[in-house]
Amino acid sequence: MKSRCIISMLLAKLDIINAELSMKYDRNIIVQTSGRIKTPESIRAKLRKKGYEETYEMAQEKINDIVGVRAVCSFMDDLYLVAKALEQHRDVRTVKVKDYLQEPKRSGYRSLHLIVEVPIYFQGEELWRRAEIQLRTAAMDFWAGLDHQLIYKRGLKEAKLIGQELYEYAQIVEELDRKMVELRDRIAAI
Repeated sequence: MKSRCIISMLLAKLDIINAELSMKYDRNIIVQTSGRIKTPESIRAKLRKKGYEETYEMAQEKINDIVGVRAVCSFMDDLYLVAKALEQHRDVRTVKVKDYLQEPKRSGYRSLHLIVEVPIYFQGEELWRRAEIQLRTAAMDFWAGLDHQLIYKRGLKEAKLIGQELYEYAQIVEELDRKMVELRDRIAAI
């Protein structure tokens, strides 16, 4: 229940941010949002992988992405606009920023991750809870979805070869995202 409240609150904040930025820049900034709660099996597997005891308390303390929200934007520079707008909200505390745009993962994965704490009010009590917000372009989201399906979840024998090919495609996605920003700017200058 608390996790669903966090998702609802963050999605509402992203809707407000999108409305504000869309008015300011005269274009839609966020094209899609979604939220999810990590499954108990996935939480236990992550705790096990990190060498922690598989308890609720340990999960709350050590796992930042039990609750996850994603915003997909059209343009790479919009990701930073959304992140900056989120940081302006007094009830969103940024705990950590993982900038996989500037420093992509070895796989080629690119995204901007914000680990935040937000308050939820439950049974007369204010509780601050962590969540991960992933900010991606549509191209990054497409690539990440394929990477997740083909390698991360399946553990294929041919993962190294497929991983190399996906890495090459990640470079193409990066180039596409850069070119789309240039095109948008050229069109705006007309």
